[in-house]
Amino acid sequence: MSIKGNVRSLFLLVMDKIKSDIETGRLRPGERLPSEAELSKQLGVSRATLREALRLLEEEKIVIRRHGVGTFINSKPVFSGGIGELFSVTDAIERQGYTAGTMILKTSFGEAGDEERKSLALNPGEGMLTVERIRTADGEPVVYCIDRIPARLVPEGYTAGEESIFKWLESATGVRISYAVAHIEPMGYNEKVSNLLHCDKSTPLLLLKQIHYDESEKPVLYSHNYFRADKIHFHVVRRRL
Repeated sequence: MSIKGNVRSLFLLVMDKIKSDIETGRLRPGERLPSEAELSKQLGVSRATLREALRLLEEEKIVIRRHGVGTFINSKPVFSGGIGELFSVTDAIERQGYTAGTMILKTSFGEAGDEERKSLALNPGEGMLTVERIRTADGEPVVYCIDRIPARLVPEGYTAGEESIFKWLESATGVRISYAVAHIEPMGYNEKVSNLLHCDKSTPLLLLKQIHYDESEKPVLYSHNYFRADKIHFHVVRRRL
C-alpha cells in the first residue's frame, strides 16, 4: 500500500507505517524487510526517502541493518521517545514491549529548597511531597526518578504502586498534566545514581528535568529523571523555517 504525501515529510510517514506494522503484528521481531527496491515500490516512495526512514529507525533501535544481508526488525528494541512528546516513564517503557516496574525508595513531606520553591511556585513555608523511585524495564533498573509535588495537592501522601505518576496524580487530585518544560543535561558517572541503576563508570547518564503544568498552567510536578543513556533514546525532528 503506497503512502500519500501530506504536510509531514514522507520519511516520517514511512517510519510511522513500519512502526504501526510492528505494533499490529504485521511485522514481527527478527523478520527481514523486503529489499529497498521492493519496499520503496510497495510504499510508493523513492529509495532515498526509504533509506532516510530506515536510518532513523536504526538510530531508534527499531530495525537492524546488516551489510550485505538486509534490514531486520529488532527483536528487542530499547524504549525510546520523541522529546517533543510528553509521556510518562511507564508509557515509554510499555510502548516498546517491556514490562514496567517500580521500586519505591522513599516518600516524604518536607520543606522546599529555593529551586523547588521557584519551580513549583510555592509560597514561603509551603511544603512539598518528594517521591524517589527506581523504574525498571523487564526487571532491569533504567531510570531513577525524583518527583516533587506541592503538599497541598496530596495531603494523604503517595499512594500509588506500579502505575504512572501522571495517572496517579490525576486520579488522586483530579489534576491533569497538560504540558511540561524540559531541560536535558548529559552526565558522567555519579556514585549514587550509577549504583542505583547498576551502571559501571563507563556508562553515561542523561538527566531530564521537567516542570509539569496543569490545564490552568499552574506547576504541579517537578521531576528529575536520571536515565541510563544506554537504555533510552530520545529523538527530535527539526524543520527548517
